[in-house]
Amino acid sequence: MHFARTQAVTQADLEIRRLGTSRIDSPMLDLLDARQTTEHYVDEDDRVLLDDTVARVTARGVPLDQLPGLEPCGPRRKIYFDPSKTRVGIVTCGGLCPGLNDVIAGLVRTLTYHYGVRRVVGFRNGYQGFISRYGYGEVDLTPEYVRDIAVDGGTVLGTSRGHQDPEEIVDCLERMHINILFVIGGDGSMRGAMGIERVIAERNLKIAVVGVPKTIDNDIPYIDQSFGFQTAFSRASDAIRAVTVEAKSTANGIGLVKLMGRHSGFIACYAALARSDADVVLIPEVPFALEGDTGLLAHLRRRVEQRGHAVVVVAEGAGQELLEAAQAARTDASGNRRLGDVGRFLRDRIEDHFHEVGIETSVRYIDPSYAIRSVPANPYDSVYTVRLSQAAVHAAMSGRTAMVVGRVRRRFVHIPMPLAVSKRNQVDPHGDLWQAVLESTGQPVRFGP
Repeated sequence: MHFARTQAVTQADLEIRRLGTSRIDSPMLDLLDARQTTEHYVDEDDRVLLDDTVARVTARGVPLDQLPGLEPCGPRRKIYFDPSKTRVGIVTCGGLCPGLNDVIAGLVRTLTYHYGVRRVVGFRNGYQGFISRYGYGEVDLTPEYVRDIAVDGGTVLGTSRGHQDPEEIVDCLERMHINILFVIGGDGSMRGAMGIERVIAERNLKIAVVGVPKTIDNDIPYIDQSFGFQTAFSRASDAIRAVTVEAKSTANGIGLVKLMGRHSGFIACYAALARSDADVVLIPEVPFALEGDTGLLAHLRRRVEQRGHAVVVVAEGAGQELLEAAQAARTDASGNRRLGDVGRFLRDRIEDHFHEVGIETSVRYIDPSYAIRSVPANPYDSVYTVRLSQAAVHAAMSGRTAMVVGRVRRRFVHIPMPLAVSKRNQVDPHGDLWQAVLESTGQPVRFGP
């Protein structure tokens, strides 16, 4: 099914919209004159192929020059906006994620130092910051202002969830003479950015909207990894270590860790592989049963009898079908379904099961979600965010719009916003990542019949 969806993407789906012809010499021209495509760099006139296997290329049945390709990131020789007359806005939306401040700082530095943009404005508390009735105001972002913000987690601009009227947002952009808007957020934020860009196009305005996609769950399609993901699963692995120590320190102890992952189990998988302490990993992509000889509870009982303890890692979106429908029926301000608490549910069911079979146990339960979301980025993610922010500035200054930046198979590329929100990246139950988890934990392919 994943292969079929990829095959459906054509070159037309990958084209990046432009505000017009770029006629201004870039301030970075001296750096570009001698560049050509290598294994480490893609020239602006080249493309990065979407398909990465012979089978996928062959299945398209088209000449090589007609294969779908993504536009590479990087500075252009000609830019669209005159830096001396350009005003830029930055907004962060949605939940927290390691690296948000790094992206803000990277945008400001690249705009100021390399393009000479004189005014960069930060809008406070997400899309609400554009709406006058909230009264949040704006902040002038300078290299001095952002110099040390990456030391702290969260976002110096604040954030919020929920829909705001794109007409009012564009009114604000016009009133403040903003030429470029950078949106740092997840799929809901990017859908909001698409609404803003639609109104801009309807009004025939020359305002670029460029996204730096953010999701701690790593569920953005096509790109290799979202920023903050490596920091997140590294910190999550610390929680697994802690709960393992607790489980080993008590008779028949069981450690249970609930990690982020509403629809995708990447953090649970990578954190479990990083520690190799988990006996069971549960993710939204693989349903499981509790009862019966092949169910989860019986498997845990056997592990405890064999080893004296057991450790379970569960993604927050796993097992929702086992919870009462009323628990999962509510939605948050962004329209996302509120999940039932699978961690507490499993803790109670495990305790009840061991009591029923006459085995004394203690379940140590940890939910480190917010502690992980709020930490600063690790060095890897700090470097990644700098490169993403630089790529976003280069794209916007060249007049590209309605797109996000990301990395695909080590290449930084431009991705149209509609494609970036077209589906969710999920763990493939038949893929090599899940296979690696099964090998590491020794758990069966499925719990239940």
